[in-house]
Amino acid sequence: MPENNPVIVQVAVPTPLRRKFDYLLSENINPDSVKPGQRVLIPFGRTKKIAIVLKLTDHSDIEAKKLRPIERILDEQPVLPEDIMRLLDWVSSYYHHPIGEVFQTALPVHYRKKETALEAVQCLYRLTEQGRQADWDSLKRALRQRSVLELLKPSETGLSREQLSSQLEGQWQTALKTLIKKQWVEEYFKKHQPHIYRREKIITRMPGLSLNHEQQQAVDYLKQQADYYQAALLDGITGSGKTEVYLSFIEQQLEQDRQILVLVPEIGLTPQLIYRFEQRFHVTIATLHSGLNNTERMKIWQQAGSGKIRIVIGTRSAVFTPLPDLGAIIIDEEHDMSFKQQDGIRYSAKDVALVRASQAGIPVILGSATPSMESLYLCRQKKMAHLKLRQRAGGAKSPEVHLIDVRGQTLQHGLSRTLITLMQQHLDKGNQVLLFQNRRGYAPVLLCNKCGWISHCHRCDAKLTYHYQRNLLRCHHCQTEQSLPVQCPECGNTELACLGVGTERVEKTVKALFPDHQVIRIDRDTTQRKNALQDLLETVKDGQRQILIGTQMLAKGHHFPNVTLVAILDIDQGLYSVDFRAPERLAQLIVQVSGRAGRAEKKGQVVLQTSHPDDEMLNLLLQSGYSGFAHKVLQERQELSMPPYAYQALIRAESNRVPYYQDFLQYCFNVISAHQQNQNKQKNIQLLGPVPAPMEKKAGKYRGQLLIQASERRHLHSILNELIRIIEHNKAAQRVRWSVDIDPQDLY
Repeated sequence: MPENNPVIVQVAVPTPLRRKFDYLLSENINPDSVKPGQRVLIPFGRTKKIAIVLKLTDHSDIEAKKLRPIERILDEQPVLPEDIMRLLDWVSSYYHHPIGEVFQTALPVHYRKKETALEAVQCLYRLTEQGRQADWDSLKRALRQRSVLELLKPSETGLSREQLSSQLEGQWQTALKTLIKKQWVEEYFKKHQPHIYRREKIITRMPGLSLNHEQQQAVDYLKQQADYYQAALLDGITGSGKTEVYLSFIEQQLEQDRQILVLVPEIGLTPQLIYRFEQRFHVTIATLHSGLNNTERMKIWQQAGSGKIRIVIGTRSAVFTPLPDLGAIIIDEEHDMSFKQQDGIRYSAKDVALVRASQAGIPVILGSATPSMESLYLCRQKKMAHLKLRQRAGGAKSPEVHLIDVRGQTLQHGLSRTLITLMQQHLDKGNQVLLFQNRRGYAPVLLCNKCGWISHCHRCDAKLTYHYQRNLLRCHHCQTEQSLPVQCPECGNTELACLGVGTERVEKTVKALFPDHQVIRIDRDTTQRKNALQDLLETVKDGQRQILIGTQMLAKGHHFPNVTLVAILDIDQGLYSVDFRAPERLAQLIVQVSGRAGRAEKKGQVVLQTSHPDDEMLNLLLQSGYSGFAHKVLQERQELSMPPYAYQALIRAESNRVPYYQDFLQYCFNVISAHQQNQNKQKNIQLLGPVPAPMEKKAGKYRGQLLIQASERRHLHSILNELIRIIEHNKAAQRVRWSVDIDPQDLY
């Protein structure tokens, strides 16, 4: 770098502007102390921001006299290593998202908001002696203050904000502030250790299970590819022992002193994986998921980056965890939609993991009993190895699957007479029964039979769901709640009817039909408390509850050895949909839920209630299995030029007024059309829209979208680069909130 030229520091600033920013390096800062990946404090407009150093250079497109100096370096060493920097740069480019926001999203919250984050401390709240001696009866009208006190009373060490938030509702923060002012509650800080599983305390390691021929073949193949990039799809039916294949491969990686990253779609799947890993390996294991507080996440992030943690098991955002000795990435239940971020940076953790593995030159394993069409397509293109497991581990038999035709039958709140009889037969043998209803609450519609009034959400194009236990109406899209009306707001009629069936209603019905058996319901409403899901699952495995009722939380990965009957109460919702992915998701759901039956020595049975027993795709799934179904779906998509045989991007826009988003999307349409005409590439790009979103009004905002489809990925990204460059300076874009969704997984 020439001695006379000023040193320019290029940084990523968390701002919606899609550009990098140049700053001067102050003369009192040694250039050798500045490294890419460090945080710096910069003046930005009238505020100060924490930015990430991208590089040092001696050139800027802006005159040096107009550049502002950085205020100071915040870290002695980079908080983001080189490989994560390279990965985030790809994420910004591929998903067309501002680079500063991409870098900020990858960092733990403490690094985003605090100038120094070397020592992790936790803020806790506990009762003071004055609070314990106080007259709590004086709080008869201050119910939230009383609730906070009751929650803090048993805890000597206190509770964090995250713990309080998980168990309190409403404006409890105001109540907490009032109690602190009264000196009944005090705030204090302590160094905090994250929730890390340490195997060092266990003396012996449990040996792995014996592998069958298919499992051994898969493990042998993976071990041969262990030293370079290779993507492999582990396509195994439910109960075929995919986890044991993971463990056998990981064992080799750990022996070579490598780290492992395991991605799972939901927090509910981490405890059982941790247990299996904990039984097997003498290494430090940690989990990263939304159930951790900010301090816990940061400490795990730091210790993984130092190499102390050898196995990280986490949900979507864990893909950005620094791991200096990373040897392999495993993506369990790779088909799951939870791997796609649906707001902010709309990235796919699965695709990011594939790129990270490719950049690092390491293997990546994608496991599923119902692989996505995209993964199966990559196998067809020989870009991914296809490893098949078609035999259930331990000699367990695949369950029998039957359809129950409910046409003309009178259902007891979702249960047919045939199903009730089957439930009694299985329960009489001492077995467990699982009922799947993918709709929580008591009833999705509250109706006035006299005037036809329906309980609509005033902020969304959706109906309010009645929740029986809390006796209120709730919107599942914007979370608006209101008390249950005692009479129709339109005509005053007091006879209001509940239409439809949710998990609460099924639970109430089953308890009345089977009073001698214990019932458990597992959905988002019953698992809000920390560790609630794991506690409920333990009662199921211990045999304390004979009848399980739940939503998709029960569909994936859980092992219930005593469940012999699984029933899906309503599969018709997914048979006919405007979404071309709906048949794929329905088939995945049926196979995954069915896999909960007969996983041990007992024979399993699966029944599907439907009003369309003659549906072609449904019968193809039952007769030919998921592989035959997937073959047909891929054939149809190829004929229709749909993904994965084409590439899509969705331009979304929302605003306070309908004309605003309409004008913006129409402008986007015109820009793309003009560009295509100028380039003479009309055949390369298809435009669908602009149209209102399937739910046009959500949370008080009006939403629309424009779908762009291309036959080649490079053409899609080329047109998006041009479009974003133009619309960023257009007035129509300033009146809306817009986003680009690459490879969209849904239209909502």
